[in-house]
Parts: sequence; structure tokens; C-alpha cells
Amino acid sequence: MLKLIALVQAYNTKEDGATAIEYALIAAGIALAIATAVYLFGGQLTDKFTEMGDTLESGPS
Repeated sequence: MLKLIALVQAYNTKEDGATAIEYALIAAGIALAIATAVYLFGGQLTDKFTEMGDTLESGPS
């Protein structure tokens, strides 16, 4: 019986799963921030890269 109680106590104090969940939430937050930034600034970045590509193709002035 003592062995069962010790096993239950060890299970209740184990925090490995909580750490994994915390890391998953952090990763999801970072992914959401990146997706938001791409959504908001994607068009501007495309225009800037197109402008740089055109400048490189035309050569120095």
C-alpha cells in the first residue's frame, strides 16, 4: 500500500508534461507573431524585393 501511495505522490509532483505544454504555447505564440507580421508587411516586403531586383538588373547608374 505504501508503494501505491508513493507512486501517486510521485505522479502528482511530476512536472515534465507541464514544461512541454509551456514550450508548445511559446512556440505557438511565436508562430502566430510571425504569421501576423507576414500578413501585415508581406506586400511591402514583396514590393521592396521587387524594387531591389529591378535595380540589380538595370546595373549601376
